[in-house]
Amino acid sequence: MIHIIADSTCDLSKELVEKYGIIIQPLYIHLGEEEYQDGVSITPDDIYKWSEETKETPKTAAVSMAEMIDLYEKYTTNGDEIICFSISDDMSTTGNVMRMAAEEMDATERIHVINSANLSTGIGLLVIEAAIMAQNGVPAKDIVAKIEELKPLVRSSFVVDILTYLHRGGRCSGVAALAGGMLKLHPRIAVEDGKMGPGKKYRGRMNSVILEYVKDMEEDLKMAKADRVFITHSGCDEAIIDEVRAYLEQLHVFDEILVTRAGGVISSHCGPGTLGVLFIAG
Repeated sequence: MIHIIADSTCDLSKELVEKYGIIIQPLYIHLGEEEYQDGVSITPDDIYKWSEETKETPKTAAVSMAEMIDLYEKYTTNGDEIICFSISDDMSTTGNVMRMAAEEMDATERIHVINSANLSTGIGLLVIEAAIMAQNGVPAKDIVAKIEELKPLVRSSFVVDILTYLHRGGRCSGVAALAGGMLKLHPRIAVEDGKMGPGKKYRGRMNSVILEYVKDMEEDLKMAKADRVFITHSGCDEAIIDEVRAYLEQLHVFDEILVTRAGGVISSHCGPGTLGVLFIAG
């Protein structure tokens, strides 16, 4: 049997995790001296409340090697295999911890760790692809090879309402200059080669910005892999989410349009009001 593990930054909903039999390993969020498990003991709204009250930005941390070994041991006792997804190695040490834990167990033949080179449901898209292949009996090495082919085709981007979180977090190059200007800019942040960087800069009310951002991707969306597309947000009005969904529906491209709320780690870095449309290029 093949087990699919992903760290909590994949931002898959409970329903999707259950549907595809995915195992989630929570990462950590530090609010001052207090430590919480992402998706277990804290919510994004708790994080925003704390940040507003303290004027500080949360810190996030990878899982420990001991925790990964404990998790691996649960699923390899019968000779089963594991395919394990991590957030981009350029954004976290999580993937390295996952690999070191497999090496410590002398189990690298049975535990396959994939650096997603992505974040949020950009990882989730790959995780679901792997889970479907595992359910269909595809061998682990073939799944890994297919995922490596798909990785460069994942299109992950989002528009940010408040730059403060990204700026303080320091994970997105080029944001400092934008934050210094503060001309009510809402930059499009895209993941390329495992790193985040700003692109087009939008101005205006966030609802209008989000629709303009999605429409800018129309040609790419029309050519996308049709299985599914994610609308992932860190706390947006239902009305704008519904508008984005309606826009994607009228393209008549996707079999599934999935809406997910970003988890604690991703929300800690992007702040409230962020929305992205994530898909795999065709």
